[in-house]
Amino acid sequence: MTYLEVPTPDGRTLEVLTGGDPDGRTWLFHSGSPSAAVPYAPIDRVAADLGLRMVTYSRPGYGASTPRELPADGPRFAHDVADVVAVLDHLGAEEFVTLGWSGGGPRALACAALLPQRCRAAASLAGVAPHDAEGLDWSAQMAPENVAEYAAARAGAETYAAYLTTDFLPVLQAGVDDLVAEMGGLLTPVDRAALTGEHAVWVAETFRRAAAQGVRGVRDDGLACVAPWGFDLASITVPVAIWQGRQDAMVPYQHGVWLAEHVPGAQAHLLEDEGHLSLVNRLDEIVADLKRLADWS
Repeated sequence: MTYLEVPTPDGRTLEVLTGGDPDGRTWLFHSGSPSAAVPYAPIDRVAADLGLRMVTYSRPGYGASTPRELPADGPRFAHDVADVVAVLDHLGAEEFVTLGWSGGGPRALACAALLPQRCRAAASLAGVAPHDAEGLDWSAQMAPENVAEYAAARAGAETYAAYLTTDFLPVLQAGVDDLVAEMGGLLTPVDRAALTGEHAVWVAETFRRAAAQGVRGVRDDGLACVAPWGFDLASITVPVAIWQGRQDAMVPYQHGVWLAEHVPGAQAHLLEDEGHLSLVNRLDEIVADLKRLADWS
């Protein structure tokens, strides 16, 4: 896997990671919140086996990516689409498929909504639903740690940054051996069982890299999560899959149910025995399905 720096039109730099088949069609992976671009051999193998060039990047304020100035009305998931275009153009990718995990889910859906001429298919993997989703009790069945975090985000950027510095940085800076204890109630039994070996090393490293600039990146991610997304889900016309596990305490099952009901034509994969982290162990199946949705034989 290879790192590169990609300039943006507004003078920032994005940390981009590529892998898989360098001659394959482009699969853009939006990682979760918080995270940064970190090599992970299983993702590289999935992409290579499916003949795809995997592309991911550290969002502004994460890893080595330049922070974005905080807009007066706060960050929006739609704002990241301009960075996606900069990355795709730099790599010469005319079309792509995209998968977003957790907080990356809305970014994948934003690509589907706002780049329909280039995005051939999108998938949300344990992705969060809109905070103002009609008919959804957004925090129901969510771990207390996440409930407290998003309450701080709703209180505004300054309050949220202070909360993250005191309460969340220890999680981001935890070593592999301490990760399960630091994540506490965020982990259901199925996710605790998944957070071992190579997977645990990768998650710990994505957290550590996410905190390379302090809490700037995670602050902007959380603020975007409790704000309007900046695009209309009902406008999506490209094929979309929604993957969600019932054993998820970070993004509750009903988020996936709501998205499956409100994204036009979405194909739902609502799984009883999967959680938030365990679903990543099914990337071979999920990305193969994404390739099928795009009609990329």
